[in-house]
Amino acid sequence: MTFSKEPPYKHGTVGRSAILLVNLGTPDAPTRSAVRRYLKEFLSDPRVVEIPRAVWWFILNLIILPFRSGQSAKKYATIWTREGSPLKVHTAAQAMYLLGALGERGHENLTVAMAMRYGSPSIPEVLAKLKADGCERILVLPAYPQYSGTTTGSIYDAVFNHYGSVRNIPELRFVRNYHDHDAYIRALQHSVLAHWDAYGRPDKLVLSFHGVPKRTLMLGDPYHCECLKTARLLATALKLKPEQYMVTFQSRFGKAEWLQPYTAPTVAQLARDGVKRIDIMCPGFISDCLETLEEISMEVRHDFEQAGGKEFHYIPCLNEAPEWIAALGEIAEQHMIGWPTQMSPAQHDERKKDAETGRAAALQLGAAD
Repeated sequence: MTFSKEPPYKHGTVGRSAILLVNLGTPDAPTRSAVRRYLKEFLSDPRVVEIPRAVWWFILNLIILPFRSGQSAKKYATIWTREGSPLKVHTAAQAMYLLGALGERGHENLTVAMAMRYGSPSIPEVLAKLKADGCERILVLPAYPQYSGTTTGSIYDAVFNHYGSVRNIPELRFVRNYHDHDAYIRALQHSVLAHWDAYGRPDKLVLSFHGVPKRTLMLGDPYHCECLKTARLLATALKLKPEQYMVTFQSRFGKAEWLQPYTAPTVAQLARDGVKRIDIMCPGFISDCLETLEEISMEVRHDFEQAGGKEFHYIPCLNEAPEWIAALGEIAEQHMIGWPTQMSPAQHDERKKDAETGRAAALQLGAAD
C-alpha cells in the first residue's frame, strides 16, 4: 500500500474545522465533449447504475454516450449563464453564505468549501486542499435532503475511497439526511408562501422529486419514504388538504420501472382533467439545475400547456434564500457539536497559547521550523 504524501506540518498551528458541501455535479461547459466526460463519470458509478459492469460498459460507451451527449449539451446550453452552470454557481454561493451565517453565530477558525461528486471541483481535490490548509475536522454535508444510496451513499464512497490512501486522516462527520428537519421544512414553506403572496394560489401544488428505479425501494433504499415524509410535513406546514397537493417523480431513464407517478405524464393528465393552474416545486433539489430549469420549467411546462393547462408556475429551488442559508447553518451546527469553533476570548487565547507552547517544545527537540 502506498500512501499519498502528507502536506508539510507546521508546529504551533491551531487546527481548523471545515464543512464540505457536496452537490451532484455538472459538466464544465455546455458542449458535447464536456457533457460526455461528465456523463461517463456519473453513469459509470455502480451506485447510480446497478447493472453488471460488462453489460453496462457496452450500453454506456456504444449506445448512451454517443447519442445522449449531444442531446444533453443542447439542453445545458438553454440554462447556462454567464457565470457558468447554475448548479455550480448556486452551490458555491451557498457555501460562501453559509460561512458568513456561521460566522455571525460566533463560529471561527472554520472553512466552508464545496465539491462535486462528479466533475469539478472533485471531492478528492477539495479534501486534499482542506488537509493542506490545516483542517483537522471535516463535516461532509450532502446537498441531498433525502438519503439515497444513489446519491448520499455515493458521496460516502468517494470520501472513504480518498482516505483509503491517506496516512493522517482527519476527524470525519457526515450529515446523512435532513428531509424532516424543521428548518428545512420552514425554508420550503417560506418559499411557497412567498410565491403565493406574489401570484396567488394554484388549483394544485405538485411536489416533484428526482426519480430512482423502483428496484432500489424494493431492496431497502429509504429515499421514497423520505420524499413522502418531506411532502407530508410541507403540506401540513402549508395547511393543505390531501387533494390540494401531490407527489411525483421526474427524470426517468431507461426502460425499467421507476418510482411513480411520473411527473410529465401526470401533469399533462391534470390539464386534461380540467386543472387550470398548477404550481410545481422540486424539494429534493436545493439548487436550481438542468432537472429543474430545463426539464420542469421548460419541458413539463410545455406538456401541461399542450394538454390544455392555462397557468404553470415553477417555484424555484431554495438556492441562496436567507431562510435556507439559516437552515443550513442550523443543520451544520447540530453536527459540529463539541468542535472548537465557538470559544470565548479567554478560551481562544488559551488554545493559541497551548499551540505556541507546543511549537517551542518541538523546536527545542530539533523539529524543523
